[in-house]
Amino acid sequence: MSLTSSIEDPGSIRPPAALEDRAREAYRRSELRAEHYLQELTERVRSGRYATELTEDFRVWKRSHIRPWPARLFGSRHGSEPRDYDRYIQWMDAAGKLDDYLERSVSYLYMRDLGRALDDTDTQSRVRRTAGSLKRSLLNGEQHEGMPTDGFDTAGLYRWGQQESIEDTVIWMIAKMKRVSENIPEGMNAEQAQRKLLKIIAGVVLHAREEMDEHTPKEERSRRMDEAVRLGYSYGLTYPFVDDLLDSTLLTDDEKASYSDLIRSALLTGTVPEWDAWSGAFESGHAENFALIRYIHSELGEAFEYIKGRQAGGGGSVFFEQAYVFFESQDVDRNKRLEANDYTAAQLYVPVILKSSGSRLIARSVGQADEDGGFERRTFYYGIYNQLADDFADLFDDLDAGAVTPYTYYWKYRAERPDLPNPFEMYWAVIAYLIRDVYGSDPNTREVLLDRAINGLKRARQRLGIPRYEELMDMLASGMPELNATVQQMVKKAEDVEFFDKLLRDRMLTEMKKDREDRERFRTFLDDIRAEIEQALPIATDSPVPAVGDSLIEAANYSLAGSGKRLRPILARLVATEGYGLDKKAVRPMLTSLEYLHTASLIFDDLPSQDNADTRRGLQTLHARYDSATAELSGLLLIQQGVREQSSLQGFKAETVLALMHYSARKAEELCMGQALDLKSRGQVLSLERLNEICFYKTGVAFEACLIMPAMLANAPEAELELMKKFAYHAGIAFQIRDDLLDAEGEALNLGKPAGQDEANGSSTFVTVLGIGGAKREMWNHYCEASDAVRALPESLRFLKHLLDYLVQREK
Repeated sequence: MSLTSSIEDPGSIRPPAALEDRAREAYRRSELRAEHYLQELTERVRSGRYATELTEDFRVWKRSHIRPWPARLFGSRHGSEPRDYDRYIQWMDAAGKLDDYLERSVSYLYMRDLGRALDDTDTQSRVRRTAGSLKRSLLNGEQHEGMPTDGFDTAGLYRWGQQESIEDTVIWMIAKMKRVSENIPEGMNAEQAQRKLLKIIAGVVLHAREEMDEHTPKEERSRRMDEAVRLGYSYGLTYPFVDDLLDSTLLTDDEKASYSDLIRSALLTGTVPEWDAWSGAFESGHAENFALIRYIHSELGEAFEYIKGRQAGGGGSVFFEQAYVFFESQDVDRNKRLEANDYTAAQLYVPVILKSSGSRLIARSVGQADEDGGFERRTFYYGIYNQLADDFADLFDDLDAGAVTPYTYYWKYRAERPDLPNPFEMYWAVIAYLIRDVYGSDPNTREVLLDRAINGLKRARQRLGIPRYEELMDMLASGMPELNATVQQMVKKAEDVEFFDKLLRDRMLTEMKKDREDRERFRTFLDDIRAEIEQALPIATDSPVPAVGDSLIEAANYSLAGSGKRLRPILARLVATEGYGLDKKAVRPMLTSLEYLHTASLIFDDLPSQDNADTRRGLQTLHARYDSATAELSGLLLIQQGVREQSSLQGFKAETVLALMHYSARKAEELCMGQALDLKSRGQVLSLERLNEICFYKTGVAFEACLIMPAMLANAPEAELELMKKFAYHAGIAFQIRDDLLDAEGEALNLGKPAGQDEANGSSTFVTVLGIGGAKREMWNHYCEASDAVRALPESLRFLKHLLDYLVQREK
């Protein structure tokens, strides 16, 4: 009798009343179920039944994957390498392979993440629709209907939020994920934490999306998607702040045990322990990141309450039961030691079965998705298929780390423990069991599962190299010689087994690594260039009228010495040297001129006749420190110093320098017009269009100058200049909106100027016109437009993305 019919459905057993009793009973039932599953798989391996079944499956499968030998001999297999993401997609489309490729990939995701059966007509329709949407997105740039999981594409996430009418939710999520990344300590991988978190959010969103159709009212759809994002984030926090933290070396063994007890207590009682209980668990002093633990307690506590408040029946019994099973199985598995030589097959495999299915069972239950008549059953048996594939791929890394998996344990003790099941044979037994006993020999399921298995081995062969791969196969496949001969033939000859998620994952890892390196390089540049510019800024006291001139120079230097961000000269320097390869010494006069002109504009803005500000850059404003006349004259002095600096540029054509000076003068005029517009609008209720106009002339033109002036020195083509102007327009407005938000919400200590200054002056701002929520949405709209411009620029100028991220996420 098949195991799927003999194991009792967990839902048919009435659980005890108390949450703790229900959770422990759920674990006992799940553990028993996993033991039965393990027995079934072990028996299949022992009898060799799985090999016979799969040999027959491969006989059918290979008809659509192995071309006749003349075609293989004379035909070209690939027109492009998968590593070249965009060209590979274009080649797949030209070769007529893209539709099958995407449908195969989406089918796999529906099986893995949604627990769907591929013989279901509704599932087939949804797969085709999703694959079609994905194809249009890849080829034509259309917005894909699903949530983007490219962690590096913040603009894509926001635009998806616009599509679903949940922009505020996505803004909330972006801010939350930024905070998570900032709180990941050294020794843990912040990029991986964000990737996992985003993946979990996308999984919960996918479940919510699949519960709706075209008849779902728009308001209801938005409400569900909003809740799915927040639930996904709340559940996803457990990956960086429970799993990864417990797997790291940041905590001592005693602290890990105490931390596990705290998490266990929350799941068993439905209440997060108070801070005193948490802080007491880390009194040993070995936890160097005490502030991290306080942040985790606050964030997990908030997330826990949010999840609990949205579970049916008030207590969320299904979620808490599944969460406890998942956590406990992970904890059992985590505490194994490779040095122990007496683990049984049940001790090795049962926790793996439970944890590998647990995360996706929770992703559905946390969102209260309806049961589809088989999701729980399919997901329970499916999980170990992926886990064993991952453990095979990570075998040597896991051995180096001393981690216990079925593969590492078998590798270490196979000679002295003949009772241990061979995990490679168990993997194939799982595939045979899924095809026949879980999915009823459905041809589409067989196609996807065997495609995935062969693709995994192809990737391993490429990664390890043929000699090491064959050595590994000789050891792991010795008990299945006939099936292995078939499998290796498929590995060498089979085509069309690639999957989009693998391509996307490879691209994401490459992009995330490059993004991290570029961002770190950008931050280093910011500090280095700021120091270099600040050293060059002070004006020498060489006035021909020392008694008067030196006092003006002293006043000007006072304004220059404040804690300014120096964004404008830093940006110009990066464009000049990193974007166009100009010599840093040759462009230094241009950089100092930009800061002189900017500082002069601030001096005038702060005057009593204009903004009447008391502090700037953390210091008294110049007119408050001296007097208005000194401030006005010092501002004029700085303007002339800026002109003098520009005229001293060496190594460039005279006509180029003159054109630059002419352009700079025109931008200075526009800045004056922007300030005049702002002053005349005081006390008026402005339209968004008028506010954008004022903002551009007050802020955007300065950003434009920082981009265009170095590009002019480099004789950049007109098309690039237009793209940089587009970037400057939208980045400048985004920068101003962020300023308005900080002015409305910030603290004077962080801002370097009084909070609420705009309101006190009667100025219309994006916050007063749109409200805080509307201002945030408008800022992200401009962020997306600026991102589009950056993507169209040459690779050497892509660092502007990091500047853009800084502009909209800064705290001062």
